[in-house]
Amino acid sequence: MGVMKHPDRSLFPARRLVAEGLGTALLLAVVVGSAIMGNRLAGGNAAIALLANSIASGCGLVVLILMFGGVSGAHMNPVVTLAEVWQRNLPAALALPYAAAQTGGAFAGVAIAHLMFGEPAFAAATHARTGAALWWSEGVATFGLVATIISCARTRPHVTPYAAALFIVAGYWFTASSSFANPALTLARAATDTCAGIRLADVPGYVLAQLAGAAAATAVFGWLYPRAPAGATVAGTAAPGELAAAD
Repeated sequence: MGVMKHPDRSLFPARRLVAEGLGTALLLAVVVGSAIMGNRLAGGNAAIALLANSIASGCGLVVLILMFGGVSGAHMNPVVTLAEVWQRNLPAALALPYAAAQTGGAFAGVAIAHLMFGEPAFAAATHARTGAALWWSEGVATFGLVATIISCARTRPHVTPYAAALFIVAGYWFTASSSFANPALTLARAATDTCAGIRLADVPGYVLAQLAGAAAATAVFGWLYPRAPAGATVAGTAAPGELAAAD
């Protein structure tokens, strides 16, 4: 879901893919597991359940970005990977392997969460999530997430893990869709028939909205924060003073 810094290009690609798969698995375990726990403990109070889910998800996301950022960039999200390829921060040849690792990891994370709570490893979701308001919400949520990552990575890269996680926590509350903002996460949540689930038939609408939001954010914020000049010292990002020289 986020990028702490651009990974060392000398790292063997297998390490990056393992990091992306493992990171996304742990992310889904946190998201789905905390949704199940919150729902069980809230006694029917949906607001309390959502509060627990959002706080746990945000805290877990910060830790995972810090854990895996130096290996793979800690994308854990195909639209973040596509945005990084668009900005030429990641070789295009790694886009599909990254997305495959993220998607496989996401399904593994659902199984991890289910087994912790005595659920079947996978179960087809029946929770309906469709309609223009939810699609628009997903576009807005993904736009905001990618915008947060690009703007912070190019100006204050050390705060990116915290900023991305805070935006996701906020997105749980200000969007009608509760801010999935991640195609791999969305698809994997079709395999959980819990409060975290989404019907498989509703996944394409969410994913298309997420892709549109990510594309818009990459275009707009790539223009607002120009690519760092050659010789920029911060892992492919630009300091504010360097941006002025790029105009």
